[in-house]
Amino acid sequence: MPDRGGGPTGPRIRVGRPSRRARTLLMTLGVLAVLAMAFVMFAGFWTDWLWYRSVHYSSVFTTTLWTKIGLFFVFGLLMAAAVGVNIWLAHRLRPPLSAMSMEQQSLDRYRMGIAPYKRWLLVGIVSLVGLIAGASASGQWRTWLMWVNGVPFHQKDPQFHLDVSFYAFDLPWYRFLLGFGFAAAVLSLIAAALTHYLYGGLRVTSPGARATAAATGHLSVLLGIFVALKAVAYWLDRYGLAVKSSDFKATGNWTGLRYVDANAYLPAKTILFCIAVICALLFFATLWRRTWQLPVIGFGLMVLSAILIGGLYPAIVQKFQVQPNEQAKEAPYVEKNLKATREAYGIDGTDVKDYPGASDTKDKTKLRDDADTAASIRLMDPNVVSPTFQQLQQVRNYYGFPSNLDVDRYSKDGKDQDTVIGLRELNLAGIPKNNWINDHFRYTHGYGAVAAKGTSADSEGRPVFTEYDLPSRGDLGEYQQQIYYGEKTTQYSIVGGPQKEIDYSDDSGERTTSYKGKSGVSLSSPVNRAAYAVAFGEPQILYSGAIGEGSRILYNRTPKERVESVAPWLTIDGDAYPAVVNHRIQWIVDAYTTTNGYPYASRTTLGDTTADSLTAANNQRAVVAQQNQVNYIRNSVKATVDAYTGEVKLYQWDTKDPVLKTWMKAFPNTVKSKQSISPDLMAHLRYPQDLFKVQRELLTRYHVKDAQTFLSGSEVWQVPEDPTNKSGSAVPPYYLSMKLPGETSQAFSLTTTMTPNGRDNLSAFVSVNAEAGTPGYGKINILKLPTGRTVDGPKRVQSQFNSEPSIAESIRLLRGGDSEVEYGNLLTVPLDGGLLYVEPVYVRGGDLKYPLLRKVLVTYGGSTAFENTLSQALNKVFGAESSTEPPPDETTQPPPTSSDPTVQSALEDAQKAFDQGQEALKKGDWQAYGQAQKDLQDALKRAEDAQDKADKAGSGGSGADKGGDKGNDKSGEKKGSSSSSPGSPSSSPSSSPSSDKSS
Repeated sequence: MPDRGGGPTGPRIRVGRPSRRARTLLMTLGVLAVLAMAFVMFAGFWTDWLWYRSVHYSSVFTTTLWTKIGLFFVFGLLMAAAVGVNIWLAHRLRPPLSAMSMEQQSLDRYRMGIAPYKRWLLVGIVSLVGLIAGASASGQWRTWLMWVNGVPFHQKDPQFHLDVSFYAFDLPWYRFLLGFGFAAAVLSLIAAALTHYLYGGLRVTSPGARATAAATGHLSVLLGIFVALKAVAYWLDRYGLAVKSSDFKATGNWTGLRYVDANAYLPAKTILFCIAVICALLFFATLWRRTWQLPVIGFGLMVLSAILIGGLYPAIVQKFQVQPNEQAKEAPYVEKNLKATREAYGIDGTDVKDYPGASDTKDKTKLRDDADTAASIRLMDPNVVSPTFQQLQQVRNYYGFPSNLDVDRYSKDGKDQDTVIGLRELNLAGIPKNNWINDHFRYTHGYGAVAAKGTSADSEGRPVFTEYDLPSRGDLGEYQQQIYYGEKTTQYSIVGGPQKEIDYSDDSGERTTSYKGKSGVSLSSPVNRAAYAVAFGEPQILYSGAIGEGSRILYNRTPKERVESVAPWLTIDGDAYPAVVNHRIQWIVDAYTTTNGYPYASRTTLGDTTADSLTAANNQRAVVAQQNQVNYIRNSVKATVDAYTGEVKLYQWDTKDPVLKTWMKAFPNTVKSKQSISPDLMAHLRYPQDLFKVQRELLTRYHVKDAQTFLSGSEVWQVPEDPTNKSGSAVPPYYLSMKLPGETSQAFSLTTTMTPNGRDNLSAFVSVNAEAGTPGYGKINILKLPTGRTVDGPKRVQSQFNSEPSIAESIRLLRGGDSEVEYGNLLTVPLDGGLLYVEPVYVRGGDLKYPLLRKVLVTYGGSTAFENTLSQALNKVFGAESSTEPPPDETTQPPPTSSDPTVQSALEDAQKAFDQGQEALKKGDWQAYGQAQKDLQDALKRAEDAQDKADKAGSGGSGADKGGDKGNDKSGEKKGSSSSSPGSPSSSPSSSPSSDKSS
């Protein structure tokens, strides 16, 4: 059938052709532009491949890549074929030449215009839709891999009795296929209709029939396919009710079927499925009947049925059956939701016990003795003392500590000690002179760990360091101290080549090193250098003389980045923490498997439930996938990242998790068995904070098991606001070695408190055994307070602290002389039926830039104390001294690290002035107190000026290779000799026993 066409053509106009030289130049420029674009694309691909190969996870890269490519081509070709075939068919079915109408004359110009380019236009259209569809499908690689590798949960949903894996792995893939089918049907229908209209198969204003028989049959089949897909959608919607989220005024967020779903929506979807099937058959029947009368009537009935049966009928059931007796109607479905939610979040084994909230013990001495053994009270708040670590142990300006330190356990003499630990990481902002060589070649790594007892301070309120100095020395023994991978290490470094790196400085000057690890990507190849120059937008990588044989580029250097890259199917905890394991610094990263397809389990948003006052303050602790909504989570993987080599290891932690098993099938040999975890590493694993925060948020409602109580809302709790600051955010959970009622020994635990919804009294104390490798690990315990008795919660306790006249006056005086008072973590400890609250109070005196522990607040049973030491405060609260008072702590406490004896002298004068001020305060001698404050300010000013001068002198040079290559052994230090500067802990250690073991 020839196209309509014809008509006169206009005169030809000859246009001068460009010269041969111009054509050659334009062609050359075009080729160069194409090659440049191709190399930019190649550079990204090639550098990714090199990085995955360098970390020995190339299988993750190839599996992901081939899956994306396969989905791209399969679904891109399917979409292109669907649209292309229907355009071709519509063109083939165009009517023969007939009398021209005004409408057809107008269209004739378009037909003539595209006639010479029909084939190319068809190729262009199908290529465009194929590319879009393929790109969209490649983003579903996770859905495909979970569907094809899914393993059963061996748990069935209570409505349809299907395995949970159907909802978690199968249903998402079926929904994607359905969405793709709808897109293909709609695009094909539009393309076919436009083609029929262009070639006269459809008419809008022309006289006669509006559509030819061929066009009618073709479009009816496409409409029938669309309606058939709608029937499939109705059928899948039946199962989707089990994972559907909705608002339920009795509980808020709700997932799963309710009474109206099971008794109205479910039968409505079944009826609509049947109607859609009949309607689709009517459309297909137009191939023989050649009329749209019945299909259109059927389609109209389907739409009307969807409104009446799918919308109006459920509303009537809700209004007249559910609302008059809501609790009775909804109770069976609430019970299903309670059970599923508790299972999905791992809180089904929570042990709830009644707790009186007050002690009836009359023996004060016994209570005082029990207070010593109830918990290892942590006075060093890791979220407060980072500036103290920075000032006393930074040593060089180009080192820094994170604003939030970490809490871990280390054993000494067979006894575990809660320890605050941080790494001396590289701080590029402190480099004397920033340039490309310094930033990326010379200053490449941090050096050493710094640790302090969590339960002690020295007589001046400083941490009792158990690992200190540069190179670090102390209780941690010998270990590889260079830190090339860390939380603050966000820039790339080029190491191992001709350019030496600054290792650390000691009395003999700067020591240099050259990286000996196998980490990173080799830059020996010109192709690699060119690729990284393009990928990083840094042309100097291509031609710099500082890069040579042996040079390697290190990037993706934070622990979270590395674990997330090698395991993109995991959700990473917001807080990686360091530990010295088998003579190496290892970053330990908790990782989660999640899904939002667990039937009947209520959903939660990870970013919201893991937010607290710490994440609000510095945005350092939040789950990566902040907006991910999930209704199933497991801490299924423990990962480690070596701080020197960057080696990433994934260990299977939850051996029963079907989601992890599915991913292990998809990415074989990437996750090591749980048995591969060494005892030394096991000793430092702990229960993750982000998981506990998610669980405690769910426990505010799902601690009850009775549907009636749940619906009444009388037992709803809330996570209290942090009373120690004004952020208005939730109080963070705290790690603490403590002993629960009925237990005989302390266990490393993660604890939090709960208050009634909208009130400040205490509802419950929640803790989880965080000590990995023990039988009780992961066991959540709830001590539920009586509802008939008011027990003060954290906010009330803090208010009591602040309103006590004597304490308020002492706080006011501590703030004198431009000093700042900072409250540490308010710890809650169950003790003999009551609750012991302990809060350290720190002071930044005047120009002093770091906080020192000055006081300890303690309250128990309505009695409050504000004393210099924990022991004194406990003695005052209980009105008795401990009968088992331990001897003073004989730990050798190094004085503050400084670079000049003048600093130490000024600090001693400052301490003397502070003591004189305290004595004057006790005597009420305000004139002497004022003079002491003036002396304190002068001494602190002298100390600051001297420290600044020493820092500039210590970091001012660029450093030649003075110390040789001494940084490549385990510790980088000379055995038997000190490498600290004058006045540092290693050069002048002093025995400085604290005034009390607990102070």
